[in-house]
Amino acid sequence: MNSLTIFYPAYNEEGFIRRAVEAAEEVGNRMVKDKELTDYEVLIVNDGSTDGTADLADEMAAGNARLRVIHHDVNKGLGGSLKTGFSSARMDVILYSDIDLPFDMMELRRAYRLMRYYQADIVSAFRFDRTGEGLRRLIYSTVYNTLIHALFRLRVKDINFAFKLVRKEVFEHVSLKSGGSFIDAELLAKANRCGFKIIQFGTNYFPRHRGVSTLSTSRVIIRILKEMSLLYREIKSIRPIGNE
Repeated sequence: MNSLTIFYPAYNEEGFIRRAVEAAEEVGNRMVKDKELTDYEVLIVNDGSTDGTADLADEMAAGNARLRVIHHDVNKGLGGSLKTGFSSARMDVILYSDIDLPFDMMELRRAYRLMRYYQADIVSAFRFDRTGEGLRRLIYSTVYNTLIHALFRLRVKDINFAFKLVRKEVFEHVSLKSGGSFIDAELLAKANRCGFKIIQFGTNYFPRHRGVSTLSTSRVIIRILKEMSLLYREIKSIRPIGNE
């Protein structure tokens, strides 16, 4: 476990992309210098953006061996972007995060250290203070987390927070199918059912201050509920690795 992929799904994120890549490179370079890593890469999954995201990403990747860009011809949603990112990552461990940097990227060093010390397969962060994202989203998230806990016996505090550090080998046993925002719960629930070790830690949260988040719209919520219903039996039928 000596190399790392940091990947960002990106849809119309030209205002954030440069800062996000710089933050990833800063922490990656620091970890290589301190011999925590032997190598790292930054991966952007451009999900059919209609603004300047694609051109800016390609411009930044030109001549940068550690930065790769994958383009979707059409928008495939969060689930489609995450499936592309996880399957395309080349390194031993994968970090997925939102490109608007909802946490200090230097927290990655702590998560990576916790993964090593506690021999975890997934490190999932939770937010200390979520009041900055608004009351409606806070209520929706509380209800959703409670529902996931009840249905899948998954004791993770902040299911959809975009800070998941995952060993690549997890995906030898976990196949993701969600196309929408249920994919975070699907990943954690399937990994948990397989017997992979999931640990958590808290981090400060920095809400998006530009652009628009659509995670609490009725369309997104309905899609989450549909995918949850469709995948419920499949997830519940998973047995720990070695006990199939």
